[in-house]
Amino acid sequence: MKKWIALSLLFSVSLQATEFRTPNCPVGCPSLEIEDNVLIFERLYALSQNKKTQMADWVAYEVDVMNFGNTTNRTWKNNPLLEENERLEKGDYTDASSKLGVDRGHQAPLASFVGSRYWSTLNYLSNITPQAKGLNQGPWKNLEEAVRGAVSFRENLYVITGTLYNKPMDGLPKADEAHSIPSDYYKIIYDHKGNSAVFLMSQSLARSTDFCTTKKSISELRLIVPYSLPSKLKGNSEILKRLGC
Repeated sequence: MKKWIALSLLFSVSLQATEFRTPNCPVGCPSLEIEDNVLIFERLYALSQNKKTQMADWVAYEVDVMNFGNTTNRTWKNNPLLEENERLEKGDYTDASSKLGVDRGHQAPLASFVGSRYWSTLNYLSNITPQAKGLNQGPWKNLEEAVRGAVSFRENLYVITGTLYNKPMDGLPKADEAHSIPSDYYKIIYDHKGNSAVFLMSQSLARSTDFCTTKKSISELRLIVPYSLPSKLKGNSEILKRLGC
């Protein structure tokens, strides 16, 4: 019996320490150290849904020119892979724009995938968070555009974007589930070798903020994020240059 307990504990520790890879995070996805998260692999992105916050802890995706296209509609849907108690619903966002000044902010951006037949999965609410209008329509949007501008045929980039809860935020006024709204967000933009650029943005940023002023080092981000980021990620000035910083 003691041997089985020891083996079980060893397997559990090894599983938590294991770094796993998918086409959307080729040098490794963030770890699975947070208990009870739901890990979902969509065709265009992967995400880790936190049952307590009702938001994704992180979303990982590849930016490829083959997925670019014309802007399409935003028909919000529940993710069919999540149960009702694991996610927010469309009605929970009622009055959020007028009372909190937030948009339904895509974490994996719709504009990067409208050329794909699976574009509608970007409108799943599991890929959405309540994002301040100034942030969503300013530096966050501008960084996403810079990433698209930095890729070319066979020169793809990869992104891990995540939510952080550094200070309390007002909840959605009509939500009937317990949830938490992020106070900050990060983006890691990197190539297939792990060369990366890191940005950290607060919900309070002004629309006019230059996203380049929000850059951080990967070591600084590792101290803030409550789980392990891929070990192969390393800072690289060339990625920053490609983004216009």
